[in-house]
Amino acid sequence: MVESLKKEIAACTLCMPHLAHGVRPVVQLSQKAKIAIAGQAPGRVVHETGLPFNDKSGDRLREWLGVTRDQFYDPDLFAIVPMGFCYPGTGKSGDLPPRPECRATWHDRIFEEMDQLELIVVIGAYAIDYHLGKRAYKTLTETVKNWQDFQPRHMVLPHPSPRNNIWLRRNPWYEQSIVPALQRRVDCLLS
Repeated sequence: MVESLKKEIAACTLCMPHLAHGVRPVVQLSQKAKIAIAGQAPGRVVHETGLPFNDKSGDRLREWLGVTRDQFYDPDLFAIVPMGFCYPGTGKSGDLPPRPECRATWHDRIFEEMDQLELIVVIGAYAIDYHLGKRAYKTLTETVKNWQDFQPRHMVLPHPSPRNNIWLRRNPWYEQSIVPALQRRVDCLLS
């Protein structure tokens, strides 16, 4: 069933009227993956290459996870399911929000089909809203700081974008304590 979902998603054009750069759904799915990366939406570079997290954000995310590029792009190890599958374009302060059509059309179906997942790495406000809902704290910082409240199924991360360097400097506890916990969990699931 995941294979047919991948084909449907690859052919999706629901958002075409709203996407200045056209549709190019970018997801990575497998019935074997134990870990899913649930982010926001592809950026410009990812839209151009068709490879999820193929940018500086992806480099930092792989570092946080403690995995190689080959591991990260192995669909049998990692599913990658952003809240929006296509690049939404750029706004005044960065990329536009993910289009809501993906969430409404695909996400429940994907996560029902991929019941083998043991860990969902939740990145950013839109993914937090979908995966944690009312269980999330008022702010991203509080939600990330209280990551253990969402275990064992979810791990909440700030966005790995270089735009978040200020947040990372203000919150050194994240890389000191949460990143090692994330790496241990990922290593355990991949072993």
